[in-house]
Amino acid sequence: MSTDIVKHQSATPATLDGAVRFAQLLADADLLPRQFVGRPANVLYAVEYGRTLGITPVAAITGIHVIEGKPSASSGLIGALVRKAGHKLRVKSDGMSWATAQIVRADDPDFTYECTWNLERAAQAGLCKIEHGKPVARDRNGKPTAWEKYTAAMLKARAITEVARDACEDVLFGLHYTPEELGAVVNQDGEPIEAEVAQLRSVQPGESDPWATAGSQQAAEFEPHAEAQALAQRAAEAQDRAALSVLVEEAKQQLPADARILAPDTKQPDTLREYLGRRWAELPKPDEKQGDDGVTDAEVVAEGETEADRAERDLRATAAKVGLTNLDEEFEKSYGLPIAQAGAQQMRQMQAILTGSAA
Repeated sequence: MSTDIVKHQSATPATLDGAVRFAQLLADADLLPRQFVGRPANVLYAVEYGRTLGITPVAAITGIHVIEGKPSASSGLIGALVRKAGHKLRVKSDGMSWATAQIVRADDPDFTYECTWNLERAAQAGLCKIEHGKPVARDRNGKPTAWEKYTAAMLKARAITEVARDACEDVLFGLHYTPEELGAVVNQDGEPIEAEVAQLRSVQPGESDPWATAGSQQAAEFEPHAEAQALAQRAAEAQDRAALSVLVEEAKQQLPADARILAPDTKQPDTLREYLGRRWAELPKPDEKQGDDGVTDAEVVAEGETEADRAERDLRATAAKVGLTNLDEEFEKSYGLPIAQAGAQQMRQMQAILTGSAA
């Protein structure tokens, strides 16, 4: 994502009615980040927030991410805001184990603000573990997170945002944190991908700021998606795969695949997609493709396979059918991340585009 900052010169209508209409039209675009598609109120919020920062609507929509009510931005956008205000930002790194960010304010050129993040500090904050001198960070499914795959980029991002909060509070207008600092799973550019996001809660009287101390994400309250939670409970009571397949189809039609729930079996935070996949694997296999009740098992969740796995398999089959030989390259150009890190929704969108082009 480009974080170029340009002067915002009335790119949106001046009246409230005009701004609302602008947001409604923009929300119809399926090229927007997922949190804005079909949600004009979110679009209007981001655009107005961008107006405060002095950036264009597109820069605001693609660069500002609201995580449970807290606005966040990539370290690139935060750094651009610092430089746009006339301050000097310098970043140094060994490309592996440490990064240092420095800011010299335009109104105080004799003082240098500095912040350094290294592997030891990241490990102390619970962001990774150090094994054999290398960072190791896995999600609950055992897959490497950004702190393991893009360690240098994550260290730079932490150093930039921390020194910016210290030196340039006046130019951030509430953009204190990156999505990753608020619990989102991000790619190498610090942009959130389709993944879990830690829930936030209000700080109660007498409490310290939960974001001021390492490991405080664990203290955040979890609020499951109500409809997804109800469907998960029904899935827990399903007696066979035929019954479960009906629920899977209902989920596909009515609920986001990454809707958060408390898994009925473990009472731990989970996504509806992953829980349905596990539940499918737990239920006994039918002796025949069609059960005694005449209901054919839907090929929605293969055993041990997630919806994202199916979406990738279908996308690659479609690409082969239309003769697209550089699918991985084209996908990364379009969505800014590799297929392996993409969500089912993005892969389905790409498949629809390929299907349309073949028509």
